[in-house]
Amino acid sequence: MSSHSADEECIATLFATMTTLDLLETPATPVATAAKPYTVCLAAPDVQLLPQRRADAFWRRSTGRLIVLAIIAMTVRIFIGEASVVPTGSMEGTILVGDHLFMDKLLYGPEIPIVHWRLPRVKSIHRGDIIVFRYPKNPADTYLKRVAAVGGDSLEIRDGVVYVNSRPVVEPYVVHNLPGYARHEQMASRIIPSGKLFVMGDNRDNSSDSREWGLVPEKNVLGEPMVVYWSYDAPTARWLDEKPSHRVAFYASIAGNFFSRTRWNRMGTWL
Repeated sequence: MSSHSADEECIATLFATMTTLDLLETPATPVATAAKPYTVCLAAPDVQLLPQRRADAFWRRSTGRLIVLAIIAMTVRIFIGEASVVPTGSMEGTILVGDHLFMDKLLYGPEIPIVHWRLPRVKSIHRGDIIVFRYPKNPADTYLKRVAAVGGDSLEIRDGVVYVNSRPVVEPYVVHNLPGYARHEQMASRIIPSGKLFVMGDNRDNSSDSREWGLVPEKNVLGEPMVVYWSYDAPTARWLDEKPSHRVAFYASIAGNFFSRTRWNRMGTWL
């Protein structure tokens, strides 16, 4: 029964009851009528609305939480750190193809999106640091290399040995896969200008770096890798292949070989 019909029934009952109790203006002639019990009728609430209200409240709370989490995630990615994968072998010996790294950006003056303002950098860059930077020839690409010399240094390569400020540099992290080539590598002495960096890969014979395309402006530095949080053994070609169907097949192979091809000993490695 609708609430409108219930109201009409209640009014009719009350009207009859009031007539019986002589509460209405009626002729003085008494009327012998048996008193009828009555009840006060109130329209019942529409209980069908309650589940809908609960659902609306749930979705409002969930949406609010998702927005807050998204803001936190964006803040962390922009200002504090960022996860990335190493797809090439230029740093092999220290960082392997398939290493997934967490990069520290906070100390290197993170960039504010849209306006492209940089916060002040609070950490100096030193020789031997591993850095992540925007490739000078194409800033859309990011590279990972080791700093060999900073602004004001003189750098020279003689027979594959790096000399900084006329002193040979001990580089236990360097890998030479072509020893014959390394012994014959030469580069004339040069002074690194202020605000510039000379970078090289640890896999010295298989690295595209400052020896090939020049110096890196310090303003291009985005951060430094901190830790390997996951490492998966797959060749460079699989990581760099952007064809959608190949990406789907690659991710499917990761799911199928996750335990067997994960380099468990690399996880948690600090750099």
